[in-house]
Amino acid sequence: MSHRVLTHEFHVEAAPEKVFEHLTTPENYIGLSPLVVAVSDVDRSEPGVIRYTDVERFRFLGVITYDNHIRVTLHTDGLSVHGEVRSPGGIRMAYRFDLEADGTGTRVHDRLDLTAPWILAGFAAGQARKVQLARARILAERLSGTAASGARPNS
Repeated sequence: MSHRVLTHEFHVEAAPEKVFEHLTTPENYIGLSPLVVAVSDVDRSEPGVIRYTDVERFRFLGVITYDNHIRVTLHTDGLSVHGEVRSPGGIRMAYRFDLEADGTGTRVHDRLDLTAPWILAGFAAGQARKVQLARARILAERLSGTAASGARPNS
């Protein structure tokens, strides 16, 4: 198994509470994560926990598509959102968004911990990084109407 950590920090011109609300609404991940095309079975019955199923659509060679159904559990703690997803092929992704006030907006600390079989690790890490960087841009555009500023990819 291979383990990789991907981090990214960026600024969103919106209050931390607004960013938190957006990140804890599963339906918002459609388009926020470029791979997510559907969300279903949302369960908010446990305080601080949001469970749902999402569908990530992968394209191979531009013609073959694969819909990966993933059970997702979001945990909230203050202004942090974190959890882990398990995908077929032994791929696990732990993620964490830590939010803090930054002037009139929010500094988002986005961390992904990826574990995958060595044969899939490069592909999985490449896809995760593309999604991580796109998510920063899309989140900033959605909440403030501008691209993410102060973006600092750390890994």
